[in-house]
This record gives sequence, structure tokens and C-alpha cells, in this order.
Amino acid sequence: MNKIIRIGTRNSPLAISQAIEVQKVLHRLGYCSHLFFIKSEGDLIQNIPLYKFKKVGIFTRNLTDVLLSGKIDMAVHSLKDVPTSLPEKIVLSAYLKRGSFSDLLIYQGSSNFLLNSKIEAVIATGSLRRRAFWKNRYPHHTIVDLRGNINTRLKKLYNNSWKGAIFAKVGLERLGLLNDLEGFNFKVLDWMIPSPGQGIIVVSTRKDNEWIHYLTKELDDRNTRLSANIERQFLKTLGGGCVTPIGAHAIIKNKIIYFTGILFSLDGMQKIRKKKIGTNYNVIGYQCAKEILEEGGKKILENMRIKNIS
Repeated sequence: MNKIIRIGTRNSPLAISQAIEVQKVLHRLGYCSHLFFIKSEGDLIQNIPLYKFKKVGIFTRNLTDVLLSGKIDMAVHSLKDVPTSLPEKIVLSAYLKRGSFSDLLIYQGSSNFLLNSKIEAVIATGSLRRRAFWKNRYPHHTIVDLRGNINTRLKKLYNNSWKGAIFAKVGLERLGLLNDLEGFNFKVLDWMIPSPGQGIIVVSTRKDNEWIHYLTKELDDRNTRLSANIERQFLKTLGGGCVTPIGAHAIIKNKIIYFTGILFSLDGMQKIRKKKIGTNYNVIGYQCAKEILEEGGKKILENMRIKNIS
């Protein structure tokens, strides 16, 4: 009889649905599993904007602590929440095939406010990256902070007079909510570069748990892993995280990498964007980040630190 695999997850609806996806794959492979629900610091503290947290890993640290204690065998995360530096005994052992990486706007009524610069609008988002992208394109709009899981954020949108709010498309898809937005419309923001790792479910394990580490290889999608590592290499080289307006996206086709990376100032008025095509998976993210730093990115990041944002 197979050992029951203990899977740790945050207890938000999206996190649970992602853990169930891992559970389904394990079941198809013949393994039994059980979910353990663990509250994260980011879930417990809802009255502070994400960029005000001084610590990294606010959505993953508690799960990692439980994993290190041996009470669970693996933890399931949204990769964009995972810090680029991990504890020595932890490894990201499986990257599930990437879902949608796009951002989208959920809005009320007509979309004329996106075309007419004389129309003012209030847009909600808790992401500095989305805020910077939006202010760069629509400097006359007002941005308000939005926290909470997807259902909570949708409820806040319904209960406020905001014109719209920005979400990750993949979250709405995984919860089956995208086509059930009564009274609202949505538009994919194909001009936004996603957060590094957006749309990717990742499994972390302990290095010393060889059996679990081995079986998670069956969950791993190679192209997703390669793309994710390039995006995270870019992020790590810039020294950024969820408190920095950084976008990164790598696509691999026929072994060729198509990479785009961007860094914004907090107000969205300054941006440095780089595109590269290549075949060296190990350096392309690093090279893009170094070029951005040399072309003014270092100054942008220094200004953020002076303001105690990052």
C-alpha cells in the first residue's frame, strides 16, 4: 500500500484549487494524498498593502516552516509568491505546466474610459507592477489598493464605485469565475508583462526526502521550469520582489528563448524594457537584468530604497 502523501497549502480558494490539481496528478499516478491547510502571514494581515511588508515570502514562509518540520511532505505554491532565495534544505522540485500568464481588467459598463483621455477612472490593484503599468498608460486615472483572495477582491469591486480592478486571468480560470462575472465585463491586458512566474504552480520539497523528490519529477514540465528559471534569474539579478514593479516573461519555442523584461519607477513614469532572443538558458535573464541596471535601472531601484519601499 502506498504511503499517503501530505500536501501543504494555503487555505485560500485559489491555493486549495491549485493543491487539488497536484492531488489529481498524483492520483492518476497511483498515489494517495491528503491536504493540510496552513494560514500564511499575507492571508492573516489584510489591512496593509503588500508593498508595505518588509519581509519576503509572506505567502510562503509558514508553509516552508511546516515543510521543514517534517509535518508535510510537499508544499504547493503560486510561483510568483516564492522568494528567489530559498532555505538551504528546500528545493522547488516540480513546475506544473504553465497556465495563462495574462493580467486582465474587470470593469463596469462601457470601456470608453480606456480610449478617452478626458474620462477619469478609479482602478483597484494591490500590485506595484500593475499599478506602474497602468499609470504609465493612463496617468490621469486614480489607483486604489486592493487586498484579499480573489473572491474577497471581487466582492470589494462589486461593493465600490471603482471603474475596474486588475486580476491574474489564471486565478479566475482555475476557480471557474471568468465567465460568471454578473454585471461586469473583462478585457485581457496583453500590453502588460506578467510578474515572474505568473500562472505557474510549483511544488517545494525537502532535499533529504529522496522518495518525494523523485516522484515529483513526474509532475514537472521542462519548458515551464526553464521559462520560470529565466524569469526568476532576471528578478534575482535586479534584486526585486513583490515590492518592486518588475515584469518578466520567457517563452521557449523550438529551443529558442524569447524573453522580455521590464522595470518601472513606482509612479510608472520611468521604464526600462529589454527584449532578447537566444538559446542560452543560463544567462539570458541575467544579461537582460544587467543591461537594465546599467541603463538607469540601478538609479530607479536606489530611489525606491530611499523611499523605504524596497
